[in-house]
Amino acid sequence: MEKIKIVIAGPRGRMGREAVKLVQDTENYELVAVLDHKYNGKQLSEIEGFSGLEIPIYSDIEACFQEVKPAVLIDLTTPEVGMYHTKTALTYGVRPVVGTTGFSPEDLKELEGLCSEKELGCIIAPNFALGAVLMMKFSQWAGKYFQDVEIIELHHDQKLDAPSGTAVKTAEMIAEARTKKEQGHPNEKEVIQGARGANFEGMHIHSVRLPGLIAHQQVLFGADGQTLTIRHDSYNRASFMSGVKLAVDTVLTIDVLVYGLENIME
Repeated sequence: MEKIKIVIAGPRGRMGREAVKLVQDTENYELVAVLDHKYNGKQLSEIEGFSGLEIPIYSDIEACFQEVKPAVLIDLTTPEVGMYHTKTALTYGVRPVVGTTGFSPEDLKELEGLCSEKELGCIIAPNFALGAVLMMKFSQWAGKYFQDVEIIELHHDQKLDAPSGTAVKTAEMIAEARTKKEQGHPNEKEVIQGARGANFEGMHIHSVRLPGLIAHQQVLFGADGQTLTIRHDSYNRASFMSGVKLAVDTVLTIDVLVYGLENIME
């Protein structure tokens, strides 16, 4: 069986460490290099927690791609770095699987054009937890019947973007099915600015950042005499790896940009 050659960007992060473990534990995957800005020229085994992994570390992504020629890049960095990595990967014929949130509509449009030009697949997922993807799909379905909805997303206090990519994607999906409506009293006034959260097509999104949390979201729907709550919780980062594997296996079979795992789940 020919193995899929994979490069991971951001191996020292919590998600990156789980991704390294996933690749090492998957029979037809091969980790050929990692990208890290700090340890260029060293081996992954020289970093605490990666004992025995003689995998080269690169800071220069172009040098990495030229020398190891991977099939897939798994990027788990930041929006700015992730955008650069994704464009570079496509330029070198490498298919990106990106778990970084915070891409703008303009970024996505640019990447969509590059995928089309290169005839390569790219998957960007605001959330790799399959349960979270189902939560978003269930919420979209409910949005057809409930116009009044608010989203509360809760993450660890080191998360950089707010609202989360999952919350934004959820709101976008609900908006496709929901009749647009401005919620709350028409004369509503925020006594403290921001109390009602972000407003997306009349829906309100609230971001919570606390130590002890990982990734959680609940979508609350209200109507006369009833409420409906759809919630998903990730208690550790291993919960995201089933989605990463699905994305890696799928990206090799497509030649377009896919934004959101819901588009590749049956």
